[in-house]
Amino acid sequence: MRGLRKPAPPKPALITGGAVASMAAAACLVLSGCNASGEGVRKEGPARSESAAKAKRTPSASASPSQEKVDAVALIKDDPKVSPQIKRNLKPCAKNQYPVDVSYGQLTDSARTDIVVNVLTCGDSFGVGAYVYQPKDDSASADSDKGSDSGSETASASASPLDSYENVFSAEQSPVYADIDRRDLRVTRQIYASGDAMCCPSGEDVITYHWKKDKFQETGRTHTDYSKAYKGEDKDDLPSAGTEG
Repeated sequence: MRGLRKPAPPKPALITGGAVASMAAAACLVLSGCNASGEGVRKEGPARSESAAKAKRTPSASASPSQEKVDAVALIKDDPKVSPQIKRNLKPCAKNQYPVDVSYGQLTDSARTDIVVNVLTCGDSFGVGAYVYQPKDDSASADSDKGSDSGSETASASASPLDSYENVFSAEQSPVYADIDRRDLRVTRQIYASGDAMCCPSGEDVITYHWKKDKFQETGRTHTDYSKAYKGEDKDDLPSAGTEG
């Protein structure tokens, strides 16, 4: 989040012939471990640098290539549970590039993949809404598909991703960002005190939810207070550059 730096590259070391064989064996073990099955989480969305309004992200395994993409913008705009203000402000940042992040993974007890959608601002990737969509049961999806295949142009025109998915979680108290942590839903909220600049919140809450009894239940909460020294509030106490004497 804040103060992240890329580690300095290691210094080159001399490698002997015997070391080469050991390294090759170790590499085989590492590659075997990398082929282990993951949690099936895939994220989509415009590449951006970390912002004060977004959660820390952890690497996740790629989902199956057969995962069907869902029109996340249509989900948001057709969803009656999404506030009208967020729908009005959801516009392309450039051409057809909408400020939405989409993650696919297993969160609920559905046999199919769940979807997490984050709606952001174009300028600074400020999280304004986070939603989880659960696939509807196969019978409901089958009925929807049957209606759309009946040859009726009206049925085809009215088809919506909400015919196959339903909103099971919403968070619109910005700034907010949701992601998938294994099979848990992790929601990060930045905390701003009076006078805080947009770049520099006073802290953050990270709330963890687990799907149980057909709904998300909170299982953990972590609060972090950020140091205010980096904001420059005490810069008068810092030594200034200049000549001695």
